[in-house]
Amino acid sequence: MQRRYLGLTAAVAALTTAISVSGCGSVGGAGDVTLRLVAADYNLDGGDGTKKYWQDLAEKFEEKNPGIKVDVEIQSWNDVDRKVGEMVKAGKAPDLAQIGAYADYASDNKLYSAAEMLSIPTQANFLDSLAEDGKVHRVQYGMPFVGSTRQLFYNSTLFEKAGITEAPTTWKELAADAKKLKEDGVATPFALPLGPEEAQAETLNWMLAGGSGYVDEIGTYTLNSSDNIDAFEFLKNSLVTPGLTGPVAPGKLNRKAAFEAFAKGQVGMLNGHPSLMQQAEKNGVKYEMAPLPTPDGKKRPSMGVADWMMGFKQNGHRKEMGKFLDFVYSDANVIAFADRFDLLPVTLTASQKMASDSKHQKVRKFLQALPSSVSYPVSKTSWAKVSESIKQQIGTAVEPSNTPAGVLGVLSREAAALDSATQ
Repeated sequence: MQRRYLGLTAAVAALTTAISVSGCGSVGGAGDVTLRLVAADYNLDGGDGTKKYWQDLAEKFEEKNPGIKVDVEIQSWNDVDRKVGEMVKAGKAPDLAQIGAYADYASDNKLYSAAEMLSIPTQANFLDSLAEDGKVHRVQYGMPFVGSTRQLFYNSTLFEKAGITEAPTTWKELAADAKKLKEDGVATPFALPLGPEEAQAETLNWMLAGGSGYVDEIGTYTLNSSDNIDAFEFLKNSLVTPGLTGPVAPGKLNRKAAFEAFAKGQVGMLNGHPSLMQQAEKNGVKYEMAPLPTPDGKKRPSMGVADWMMGFKQNGHRKEMGKFLDFVYSDANVIAFADRFDLLPVTLTASQKMASDSKHQKVRKFLQALPSSVSYPVSKTSWAKVSESIKQQIGTAVEPSNTPAGVLGVLSREAAALDSATQ
């Protein structure tokens, strides 16, 4: 089901109690083992920051825990979920995977629960709603790793040149502003990345803005709701067909390429997460942020996303994995990763520290959006396959030869069938 992010205050009190009760935690001991971790690449510019973070962290952990080695493999977001799936299918599951979905593995009894690995203070420190999103049949298997929300980014220099004085608040205004940008020579007035890298995120942005989402209040897939069809009719008829989404077809445009183009000053507007700020600032691109416009200008929840850590049972390294994860989720390491990539922490204490630190003022808009944001239906065991179908097919909904209703109808029927098969 869709879940809302909750505030921090009450949960901090619960955390304090948990720490006082737990003492040193519930996991310990180490064997002469090597833990294999497959993790996603968060670099937007082709650098090696993700690899360096994990290598440094692994070295520090190994110094404190003789006998446990950590072997890290970094994969792009285009490939990481598929690669892990192939490993698991081949009987060569990694010990730990930091990817986009966990529930199907939990349903197949391939994962340790969070309680089987983590110390009580570590498990109690996750943001409440994210911990809930990590549960299948009321047991937490998915451990949130990092979070983000979305804002509309717009190039303030290009806006000024085109005579646009403020951010659009309605879809009609957004289309009108995109037209002005095109008339002023902007190659990509609005970047619409519906390519396979992260199409499920861009899709949810528009569905939420339109008043719907992937599922209803009881968790039933609603991909072809009238609101969702209207959202994609707007994208096709008001942005794509008039040529306002640039030279690359939305179904071929990936998020990374869209972000790179924005950071080079070539894009007027797009939906972005916190890490785009750093990328744009490196190139001296001036930008502003605003909530994603809606059909009527009324504010609606934005998308909130958590990426997931999970521990596989296959190699039996439960205690060693727990020791490593307790280290991964220490405040210093959580904040270091979030700070490096301009993302949001997923633990209570790290979130509080970031919110109160003037150094992180730029991400406060995203932190403020957390309480009302809506995430993917990640606790549904069908979500991984549904998400993959969306990544591969949703871009065709705005192509000239297709209709949004037709494509969303196909996706909705596939989702319902997958959901039924995994009950």
